[in-house]
Amino acid sequence: MSCNEDPELAAALERAQVTRRNFLATATVAAAAVATGCGNHGAVWEEYFQQHYKRLTDDDKRAIFARLEDEVRRRRGLRVHISDPAPMRGVEYGYALNLSACVGCRRCEYACAAENNTSRDPEVHYIKVLQMESGSIDVERSDSRYEGPVPAPGHFYMPVQCHQCRDAPCVKACPVGATWTEPDGITVVDYNWCIGCRYCEAACPYFARRFNFSEADIRPSEINPDQGYLSNRARPAGVVEKCTFCLHRVRRGEYPACLEACPTGARKFGNLLDPESEVRQVIDHKRVYVLHEEAGTAPRFYYFFD
Repeated sequence: MSCNEDPELAAALERAQVTRRNFLATATVAAAAVATGCGNHGAVWEEYFQQHYKRLTDDDKRAIFARLEDEVRRRRGLRVHISDPAPMRGVEYGYALNLSACVGCRRCEYACAAENNTSRDPEVHYIKVLQMESGSIDVERSDSRYEGPVPAPGHFYMPVQCHQCRDAPCVKACPVGATWTEPDGITVVDYNWCIGCRYCEAACPYFARRFNFSEADIRPSEINPDQGYLSNRARPAGVVEKCTFCLHRVRRGEYPACLEACPTGARKFGNLLDPESEVRQVIDHKRVYVLHEEAGTAPRFYYFFD
């Protein structure tokens, strides 16, 4: 059967938004399909010309999740489950971090990596812990590569990750609409729509986005099989990824992995719209600090000293 006779491929081609990829990349894929006689084009073309996430139907999603799960099974010999929990009504997530309690152990950082299936080599972490001298918050002179026993005398620690901004510069910078903020305040990325231009990475004042130079190098035994389509599922090389507050966990009532890993209780997470939530109690009754407030991003991430 020719490409023109394949209704599934024809429909995909009609739906395709070619502007989300540059012309040469499109031509290369097209040439490869023609050269192979379209014999193995199905999954490749479906993935390449996949609709933007916001335009996917429930049936589209089920088919995509099944394809991705099957791909992991074939390539890794591992069964994973991909879900797509929706934002809950009346919920806007926020994070507060007690700088007096953080000891710089980096357990949050490594728990995040394990939960979100980030690359081990090269190492990709969404959380960066900054070591600073006591007395002032000086991010420019901080050290994220500190070694030795912690906490070090005369120092304190500031973990930095995506701040899930209300006025997110990364969203504004994306030329193809591959990133947006969900109703519950979490900024996400459609990995199949991202063109890897890294404009979002340059626009973020918190250095919270990570460009995936290669497909994540993770041993099958280390892969987290509990995966969310917009969070910790496998990402292709050449896209930008980020912290999503572990949306595949929090949208079903669990805490982010980084919070559960913290040995000192320095991290507080919850619904900003609930005046009784732990995070709102911090904001309402503590003196909170917003990193790079001058950037005007209005983040949902707050620091405080207790």
